Amino acid sequence: MAVDTSRPSIEEGSVLPLSKSNFERETIGNVRLHVLPTDQFKTYAISVYIGTPLTESTVTPVALAPFVLRRGTAKLPETKQFRERQDDLYGAGFGFDVYKRGDYQIVQFRMDMIHDDFVKDHGSMLGQALQFVGEAITDPVRDQGVFRAKYVEAEKDTLRKRIAAIVNDKIRYAAERMIEEMCQSEPYRLHPLGRTDDLAPITPESLFASYETWLADSPIDVYVVGNTTLAEVKAHLESAFKWKRKGTAAYDRKAEHKQVGEVRTVIDRMDVTQGKLNMGLRTYVTYADKEYPAALMYNGILGGYPHSKLFLNVREKESLAYYASSRLDGHKGILTIQSGIEFANYEKAVAIIKRQMEHMAEGQISELEMSQTKAMIANQLRESQDSAFETIALDFNNQLSGTVRSAAQLIEQVEQTDREAIRRVAEGVKLDTIYFLRDRKGE
Repeated sequence: MAVDTSRPSIEEGSVLPLSKSNFERETIGNVRLHVLPTDQFKTYAISVYIGTPLTESTVTPVALAPFVLRRGTAKLPETKQFRERQDDLYGAGFGFDVYKRGDYQIVQFRMDMIHDDFVKDHGSMLGQALQFVGEAITDPVRDQGVFRAKYVEAEKDTLRKRIAAIVNDKIRYAAERMIEEMCQSEPYRLHPLGRTDDLAPITPESLFASYETWLADSPIDVYVVGNTTLAEVKAHLESAFKWKRKGTAAYDRKAEHKQVGEVRTVIDRMDVTQGKLNMGLRTYVTYADKEYPAALMYNGILGGYPHSKLFLNVREKESLAYYASSRLDGHKGILTIQSGIEFANYEKAVAIIKRQMEHMAEGQISELEMSQTKAMIANQLRESQDSAFETIALDFNNQLSGTVRSAAQLIEQVEQTDREAIRRVAEGVKLDTIYFLRDRKGE
């Protein structure tokens, strides 16, 4: 769920060799700092990740906090001032995302700032950018020691509308409902934006107390990519961020792997003209596992790309679906299948999707499927290195999973993955839940 206060623009230079994407790191007061010195980009990219375990009691206030934080700081208490400061910094882009990775709710703040070389007599642009981000996160505007009431009420309404908008997007709604049903006894069932019913009781006092606990206890990772050094960033960080840390620096919660019993089928009825068939599969493989490259290949061949089995067989050959694809959450070990079908094609579509899964488990994978999928994955990973923020995101996957795996290493591991390794992953994949959103006819 991306929430931008402005549109970041990352100017890109020549491609940084994958083998040289080496972050320099240090832990400062239970905050992990990662700096990638490079002259590849004409901007500085800053990302701050704050992660907390998904729980019913915290998911909504944690989701609401960044909406309120974007309204102003102690030095820039009015939202107009806050936004004008970005303009003063040559149109610096500042925004945030709220999403989940495995059983963690992640809030990511980000900012891109033009490099000092392109600005004359304006001081350190990186220092000013880090100061802005630090104050936005750790020194918000306060009235009587808590969040400003009018900002809290306005952003509660903003968040309420964003949650409600999911229902209007039936593709997203079906995907979320399937996860709710599949993971009904697991934290992963919770949407990262929280729950509408939890918004009304939130007060400026309760939200500020939640915010202080969140900042103090959650793992925090600060990333900077650009023509700088670890020492320079560290000096700016220590003066710009005013947090009182007492929690752990690292992520320690491992994804739950629930065993599958009988496959559950859930049918919802709404006023829709097209059926949404979603299926939830448990792979029992996560990002930290040595089988992860084979799981990536499994997803790519099954439904990740236009040459995949689902796209070609369900959509193209049988004309059963308007769309058919799969998506892997490598931090949770769950793979989801999404398709849009005519109501009458439900049983046929389910059967043919199951058939593609059976073919995978039997090792019925062509050389063309292998080569095309390896090429697609490798190209995506190489292209990610053309973006500072994508480079950061890939490295954060390592921090979240406790794994050391560079883009170059992942490409090599995927290249070395054979049909048998994919078959072994496929053999372990279990269908957990079938979810179908259809019309009200026949209720």
